[in-house]
Amino acid sequence: MEPYKETVDAVVSEYDASLDDGLTEKKVEEKIKNNGKNKFDEASKESLAKKFFHSLTDFTTIILLVAAVISLYTAIATDHGDYFESFLIIAIVVINSVLAIVQEGNAEKALSALQDMNKQTATVIRNGKQEEIDAEDLVPGDTLLLESGSMITADARIAEASQLRVEESALTGESEPVMKDPEYQGEEDDSLGDRLNMLYKGSTVVNGRGKAIVTATGMKTEMGKIAGLLNSDETQKTPLQKRLNQLGKRISLIALAAAAFVFFIGQMQGEPMLDMFITAISLAVAAVPETLTVIVTLTLAFGVQKMAQKNAIIRRLPAVETLGSANVICSDKTGTLTQNKMRVRRVWTHGDSVVDTEEGMTDEAMEVLSIAALCTDVIVENDDNELEIKGNPTEAAIVRAVEENYHTKAELEEKYPRIGEIPFDSDRKMMTTVHKRGKKFISITKGAFDVLYPKFHYGDVDQAAIVNDRFGKKALRVIAVGYAIHEEEPKEITSEALEKNLRLMGLIGIIDPPRPESKAAIARAKKAGIKTVMITGDHVVTAGAIAKELGIMKSRKEAISGAQLQKMTDEELDDRVKDLSVYARVTPEDKIRIVKSWQRSGAVVAMTGDGVNDAPALKASDVGCAMGITGTDVAKGAADMVLTDDNFATIVDAVARGRSVYQGIRKAINFLLSCNISEIFIVVIAMLLGWGAPFTAVQLLFVNVVADGLPGFALGREPAEAGIMDEKPIPRDEGIFARGLWKKIGLNAAVFTVVTLIGFYIGAFVEHISYFTPPSLEVGQTVAFLVLAYSSILHVFNVRSSKSIFKVDLATNKSLAQMAWLALGITTAIALIPQTQELFYLVPISMNHWIIAILLSLVPIIVTELIKFHKAPEVDPENI
Repeated sequence: MEPYKETVDAVVSEYDASLDDGLTEKKVEEKIKNNGKNKFDEASKESLAKKFFHSLTDFTTIILLVAAVISLYTAIATDHGDYFESFLIIAIVVINSVLAIVQEGNAEKALSALQDMNKQTATVIRNGKQEEIDAEDLVPGDTLLLESGSMITADARIAEASQLRVEESALTGESEPVMKDPEYQGEEDDSLGDRLNMLYKGSTVVNGRGKAIVTATGMKTEMGKIAGLLNSDETQKTPLQKRLNQLGKRISLIALAAAAFVFFIGQMQGEPMLDMFITAISLAVAAVPETLTVIVTLTLAFGVQKMAQKNAIIRRLPAVETLGSANVICSDKTGTLTQNKMRVRRVWTHGDSVVDTEEGMTDEAMEVLSIAALCTDVIVENDDNELEIKGNPTEAAIVRAVEENYHTKAELEEKYPRIGEIPFDSDRKMMTTVHKRGKKFISITKGAFDVLYPKFHYGDVDQAAIVNDRFGKKALRVIAVGYAIHEEEPKEITSEALEKNLRLMGLIGIIDPPRPESKAAIARAKKAGIKTVMITGDHVVTAGAIAKELGIMKSRKEAISGAQLQKMTDEELDDRVKDLSVYARVTPEDKIRIVKSWQRSGAVVAMTGDGVNDAPALKASDVGCAMGITGTDVAKGAADMVLTDDNFATIVDAVARGRSVYQGIRKAINFLLSCNISEIFIVVIAMLLGWGAPFTAVQLLFVNVVADGLPGFALGREPAEAGIMDEKPIPRDEGIFARGLWKKIGLNAAVFTVVTLIGFYIGAFVEHISYFTPPSLEVGQTVAFLVLAYSSILHVFNVRSSKSIFKVDLATNKSLAQMAWLALGITTAIALIPQTQELFYLVPISMNHWIIAILLSLVPIIVTELIKFHKAPEVDPENI
C-alpha cells in the first residue's frame, strides 16, 4: 500500500489505527514485535575474540610469534635459553592487541554517547490518552499529534490539519515550508516534495497543528532507505596506518635478511650453530618496532579525545590526519558562521528615521513591531521565566522583540482578536491576517518588500525602497509591514480582496548575527593557509554582506548565485573556483560540484552539512563535518566528524589538532626508528668484527618495549609546537618521512650505533677498567644494554621539539617526564637486582663501567643540541 495515494479512512483501516483513541498497549507490543524499534540499523560489530585474532595477523606480530615459538622450542630442547624470553615476547603481542581493542571500544562509546544526546520524543494518542513517548517506541498505526515546532520522527499520513506547514529541507532540499493537505490524494509519479498529505522523518512542523497516522518506522522510512545506502561494515585503516604497516614489513624483512647474514657470518667464523641461531632470532626481534603501531594509535586516540573536548567528535580515524592537510573549508552560513538566532536589528518608519534596536526602541518602532507580531503564527511559551518561541524563525524574531520590550503576544491578540487569515505561501511570499479593532477591522500584511511594493498605495514608498536596499547590503532580511482599515468585517478573506491598496507602516530589518568567535577563527584559518568558502541558501546580497563582515570576501566579484553557477561548465568553474568565496542560493548538487572542482585543483576540502540532502557532498569531501545539534542522523552517518556545537571555530580548532597529531606521529617515528635501526647495525657490525653478539633477544625486547615504549606512549600527549597554525597545510601527497625525517633518523641511529659499540667494546675487551670486574662478553652486553637503553630514553627529550631541550618546559607534558623517569628507574633496577640480572642475562659491573655507560648515553643529546644550535635562526639585535 502507498499511503500517499489512499484516503484517510483507507489508511486508518490498513494500519488498524484510531484517530480518537490511538493504539492499545497490546497492539503496540504486537507491532514492535513485528516491525521492530523505530531506529536505523547499526553496522554489525566484531566480537572481542574476532578482534583479538584479527590483530594477530599483522606481519610484525607474526614475526614476533614465530620468534616466541623458536625461543620456546630452544628452551625446551636444549640448555640454551629459558621460558622467560618466549613468554615476554607473547606478553608484548597480547598487550599490543589489548591496547588496540580498548581504543576501538572507546571510539564506539563516544559515538554511542553522541546518539544518546540526540534522543527524540513524540506526542501520540494511546489508550485514549495523550502521551509523550520515546520516538524509538513509535509503531505503524500510532496517532501522532502535531503542533508548531514538532519534530517528525517517523513517516506518516496526515489525517487532520489546520494551517499545517512543514519544513522538509532535510529530505527534499527545499527550504520553504510546505502547506499540507489531508484531502490530497497523490499520483503514481509524485515526488516526495509533492506528496502534500504525507509527513517524513527528519522534517519539522513550523506552523499549525494536526493529526497523522504513522505508516513507516526505522529503516522503512524514506530517510531510513537513504541511511541504508550509506551504511558500511568495513573498518578502514588510515592512510598513515597503512604506510606504517608497510614500513614495519620492510624493516622486518631487512631484519630477517640481516639475521640470515649474521648467521652466515657466524658459521664462517666457526661459531656454534645454536648460538648463531639464537643471535639471529635476537636480531629479528630487535628490528621489529613492537610499540610503533600502539604509540601511533594512542597518539591518534589522544587527538580524538582532545577534539571531543573541543566539541568535535571524530567518526572515522583517517579524518584526524586528513584535517592536518585541509586547505579549504566550505561552510554553511546559518548556525555555523552565524548564531542561528534571528534578531530584529533595525526598524524604519518614515523618512530617515531608522531605529537601531541595540541602542533603544521608540514608540513608533514598537508600533510597527506590534502590528507585525499580530501577523504571525508562532507559539510563545514562558516556563520558569525563560522565553521560548516556536515556529518560523523570522516571525519568532519579531515576536521576541515585542515580548522583550513592550507587550506580550497574548495581550496583543486579546486586544486585537484574529478573525481570519491568508497563510503565507511560496508563490505570494506574503501573509495577511484580519483583526477586530474596536468597532472597525484591520487587515495586516507582511512579506518581502519587493513583492509588496506595487501593493502599497500610501506611505513613504520611494524612501522605503532606498532603505530596503540599504538594509539588504547590511545582510538584513527585510520584512515590509502594511495595513488597511475596514469599516465593516471583510466578506472575503482572499488575496484579491485584502492584499491591495495598503498603507506602508514600516520596514523591519532582521539578522542572524555572526558568532562572536567566527571572525577570529576565519582570520586564524587564513593565516594557516586555509581558505574559507561560504555556501548558503540565502540571497547573494545578504550572504555577501555577512561574508564581508567576517573577512571571507573583499569584493562582490567573489560572490556568485546558484543560478549563475548552474550556467557555468565544469571547466569554467575550475578556472574561477579559487577566486570565488561565496555561493548563494545553491542546491545540494551545486555543493558537490564546488567540492569536486576544488579537489581537481589539488585542494583538500572540509565541508559542513546538516540535512539528508547534504550527505552526498559530505561523502564527496575529504573531511565531512556534520552538525551535532541541527544535523540529521543521515548527515552524521555520512560525515567523518560531528560538531557538537555546530560552530565554525570548532573546525579550525580540529585542523590545529590534526596538524598536532601529524607532528606527534613524526616525533614518535623519529624516536622509535632511531633505536630500532641502530640495533640492526650494532649487531651486524659487532658480528662482522668478530666481537660476538652484543645483546640477547630479551635485552633488545626490554629496550624496545620499556626504554622506547614507556616514553613513547607519553610522546603522543605532547602539545603542538608554537606557531603550528602559522605554517601552510601539509601537502596531500607528502610522505611521513618528508622534510628530512629520514636524515634525522639516520643520524640518530648512527650516533646510537657508535656509542653502544664503544660501550660494548670497553666492557668486553678493555682491561684495567676495574680490578674487580674483568672484561667479558657478559660485561660488554651489560654496558651496551645500559648505553642503548639510557640513550633511547633520554632521546625522547631531543625529539620533543626543534628547540633546545633547555628551552622547552617539562611541565607542558608531565606524563612524558614521569614515563622517562619510570623507564630509567626500571632499567637501573633490573641491572642492579640479582634476580632480574639473571632473567635478562646481565651481570654486576663496576662503578667505572656505570660511569662510562652514563657518559656515553649523554652523547646523543650533546650531538643533537649542537645540530639544533647550528640550525637555530639568527636573532636581529634590533629586535631584542
